[in-house]
Amino acid sequence: MGAVITVVGLGSGDPDRLTLGSLKLLQEAQERYVRTKDHPVVAWLEESGVTFTSFDEVYESKDDFPSVYKEIVERLISAAKPSSGEKAVLYAVPGHPMVAEATVKLLRERCPKEGIDLRITGGESFLDEAFVRLGFDPIEGFQLLDSSELSQGEIDPRRHTLIGQVYDEFTASDVKLSLMETYPDDYPVVVGHALGVSGEEQVLRIPLYELDRVQGYGNLSLVYVPASRDESLRIRSFERLHEIVTILRSPEGCPWDREQTHESLRKNLIEETYEVLETIDDDDPEHMREELGDLLLQIMLHSQMEEETGMFTAYDVIQELNEKLLYRHPHVFGNLSAEDAEAALQNWEAMKAEEKRRKGIEPEKLSALSGVPRDLPALMKAYKLQKKAAKVGFDWDSIDGVWAKIEEELAEFKEAVTSGHPAEDQALELGDVLFSIVNAGRYIGVDPEEALSLTIAKFVRRFGYVEEKLREAGKTPGDSDLTEMDALWDEAKSLERESR
Repeated sequence: MGAVITVVGLGSGDPDRLTLGSLKLLQEAQERYVRTKDHPVVAWLEESGVTFTSFDEVYESKDDFPSVYKEIVERLISAAKPSSGEKAVLYAVPGHPMVAEATVKLLRERCPKEGIDLRITGGESFLDEAFVRLGFDPIEGFQLLDSSELSQGEIDPRRHTLIGQVYDEFTASDVKLSLMETYPDDYPVVVGHALGVSGEEQVLRIPLYELDRVQGYGNLSLVYVPASRDESLRIRSFERLHEIVTILRSPEGCPWDREQTHESLRKNLIEETYEVLETIDDDDPEHMREELGDLLLQIMLHSQMEEETGMFTAYDVIQELNEKLLYRHPHVFGNLSAEDAEAALQNWEAMKAEEKRRKGIEPEKLSALSGVPRDLPALMKAYKLQKKAAKVGFDWDSIDGVWAKIEEELAEFKEAVTSGHPAEDQALELGDVLFSIVNAGRYIGVDPEEALSLTIAKFVRRFGYVEEKLREAGKTPGDSDLTEMDALWDEAKSLERESR
C-alpha cells in the first residue's frame, strides 16, 4: 500500500454535519491523529469509540505556532514512514483541511518529496457557517485574513472581512489595534464563537474598541468586519490617493489640475522638495508629514499625466522602484552579505552597473562623471562631480594641494576684480574659487550644500536678533548704522556660545 496520510476535515463543530464518507474514514482508520482535541466533534467521536492521538502537548512545548505546525508535520511523516515500513495514517483537523490549516499546507509541500501519498477529504468549513450566521454573500466582496498576519495593507473596507485564528484576548487586542488603523474606534464588528454548534454558539455585535473585552475566545472564534462603502475609511490607502488624483485630472475634475503639464509643474516639484528639506533642518516631524504629502502629490500628478497617454501608471513607478530595491540589496533579499555601510554601497554600485549592462549600456565606456543630474544645484553638482573624479584617482595627495589651489584661485579672482576684467571673466573666476572651496569640503568629508545651509541659518538667526534689539529700541536697520548693528551681531554670537 505504501505510505499514506489521509486528512479529514471535522467540520465547523456540529457532529451532525459530518458526511457519511468522512465518518467511515474516521471509524475504519487504524491509526488516527488529531491536531487538537479542543473541538466538539472529537469529543463526540471519542464517546462513540473513535479515539485519537492528539498534538495538544506540542502547543505547550513550542514557543510559536510555526514551530508547532512544523513539529506536527514531522511526527505525521514519521508515523507514515516508520523504520519498520510504510503504512497509512489518518489526520483529522478542525473545519475544512484547505481553509486556514497551516499543517495541511506544510504536508502538501513535504509529502511529494517524502514519497507519501497525501489524500484530503473536505469537511464543512467555518466559512459556511459564517456566511449563514452572519448574513452576507461573499460574492459582494469578501476577504479571509489570519489574525497573526494582519496588516493595514491587507484590509479593504469595501469587502466583508473575516479574521480567523482569534484564539484569545491577546490576539483579539492585536486584531483591534490593526483594525483601528483603518476603522474608527466605534465601528461595529461581530465576534462569533462556535458558529453552528448547538448550545455553544455566540454571536456578539460590539463596537471595535470592545473587541478584546469579550470573553470566550478559543479555537472556534472569529471576527467579522462588515463591508462599507464609506470612502473615508480608505483615506489612508494609496489606492484612494490614486483615485483622487485621477478624478482631479478628469474632465469633471479641477480646471487648474487639468491644465498642468510636466513643464508647468517642474518648478513645483523643486519647491516642494526644498520645503521638505526645510522641515528636516527644523526637525519638525508634523510639518514634514504635510510637506512629504505635497511632494508625493507632485509625483502622483506627473505619473497621472503619463497614465493618460498610456505610457505608465503610478503602479508602474512603484513596481520599478520595488524591483530596483530588491535587486540592489542582494545582501538583504538575496544571498550576498554586507558587514557595514561601505560594503552595502559597493553592492549597490555593482548592481547599478549590472542594470546598465542589461539595458545595453557598457558602464566601462561611460565617462567617470556620468550619472550626475544636469539640473542639480551648483554646489551639490560640483561636490558630486569631484567625488566621481576622485574615485578614478583625479585628486590631491594631501589637503596641502587643496589649500594651494584655493589661494591660487582667490588671487586670480582678486586680479580679475581689481583690474576691471569683463563681468563674464569675473564670474568665471568666482566660480573657480567656489569650486576649489567645494573641493576642500569634499576632502574633509563635509557636504558644502549642508555647510552653507547651516551658515545661512546662523546668519538669519543672528540678523533676526539684531532686528529684534533694534525694534526694542524703536529703530529699524535703516535707522541704525553698521557700528551699532555690528555690536548687536557680536552680542548674538556671544549668546549662542553661552547656550551651547
